[in-house]
Amino acid sequence: MSTQFTLVSAAVGIHPNEDLDLDKSTLQKLRTLSNHPNVVAIGEIGLDYFRNITPPDKQKHRFRVQLDLASELGLPVIVHCRDAYEDAINIISEWQSSMGSKSNPGVFHSFSGLETHMNTIVDKGFYIGVTGSITFNKSYNLRDIVSGLPLTKILIETDAPFLSPQPNRGKRNEPAFVRWVADKIAEIKSVTVDEVANSSTHNALTLFDWNNQYVQT
Repeated sequence: MSTQFTLVSAAVGIHPNEDLDLDKSTLQKLRTLSNHPNVVAIGEIGLDYFRNITPPDKQKHRFRVQLDLASELGLPVIVHCRDAYEDAINIISEWQSSMGSKSNPGVFHSFSGLETHMNTIVDKGFYIGVTGSITFNKSYNLRDIVSGLPLTKILIETDAPFLSPQPNRGKRNEPAFVRWVADKIAEIKSVTVDEVANSSTHNALTLFDWNNQYVQT
């Protein structure tokens, strides 16, 4: 892994839709990559029952193994969860019971669950990742959920090249488009865009243990 771009951080992990066996050799490769100073998280890891590419039992096994790796290395996790919130939360609960919970264990990326899922996830110390989907015309449920979610638990995300916000829906997403996500959150919560941006930045710095050099003044 290159150190050419010192302000660029990375996460490493096996996505649930990746048809790859997590054997001892692969786990050791993940461990080696994770020891790079620019790696700040294990992810995306988790469960995806929507695409049905990888058998659920295989997904669960890989999720558990990578959660344990995160604990071993002291890194937060970036959780991908789609149509699998009950199972994902159960596995997280088992992991925290056996390994011990930490104050900032990770983020549920591009949240798409129910309010009950959000409440449980936040209670377990996780952040909620909000992407361009919050701007979609029919995302009423997600906007209702975010309206009751403290800014201290929100991370703004792109999910580029996917989930481009409504003004560019159907086109390739890019990091610059997060401004529409911030705008929508500010509108929902009746706060300024600066408040949303500053809070999300602070949350990211806290979760990924970034140095203040990442903040542009």
